[in-house]
Amino acid sequence: MQKKAIILLSGGLDSITVLAQAKQQGYQCYALSFDYGQRHNAELDAARKIALDYHTEEHKVINLGLGSIGGSALTDDHIEVPNTPQEGIPVTYVPARNTVFLSFALGWAEVVGSCDIFIGVNAVDYSGYPDCRPAFIEAFQTLANLATKVGVEGSEIKIHAPLIHLSKADIIKQGTALGVDYKHTVSCYSADKKGRACGICDACRLRKVGFADAQVEDSTRYQ
Repeated sequence: MQKKAIILLSGGLDSITVLAQAKQQGYQCYALSFDYGQRHNAELDAARKIALDYHTEEHKVINLGLGSIGGSALTDDHIEVPNTPQEGIPVTYVPARNTVFLSFALGWAEVVGSCDIFIGVNAVDYSGYPDCRPAFIEAFQTLANLATKVGVEGSEIKIHAPLIHLSKADIIKQGTALGVDYKHTVSCYSADKKGRACGICDACRLRKVGFADAQVEDSTRYQ
């Protein structure tokens, strides 16, 4: 029987790479995205297109009200998205975002009969978010196996974070080898309604450097 996997699909560079890896490994992929109050819907439009292109079994977009609690430049219009690197944890960190996302993925995994959840977090070329670290993934996996019917009955739930120790350049190289087309992915914190990137925020900076270091043509659409 073909294994099933829940793929957290943001519409960005990392998540499409993870989806391509899971498909290459033979998983039936169920894509999960979130409308969590982010500044724009361009990344969700990208996620929908990616899910169709990769023939996922199903693609759910969950509406969350993280904007109602604010606390992040990505969900609060009163906080500016910085154009230069910041010290410490930046204002683009969304409080508890990956914990919430993985919790929804865990619930859906139980419903569809999956023990595998894929997430594209990265602890090398990232913005300093605490919920992108290996310790967080390990802790959530422990929680997942304690808190679910599946885990209690003896099946092990696995949180896959295959990009966590890779540089952005290595991620791009792996995706390119799998035939990933990054043109329609959206990474920018300030993308316009058409998904075109600003080219100056932290996410854009990391993405640009990644393509340059990988020596792969950057097909990103810029404003």
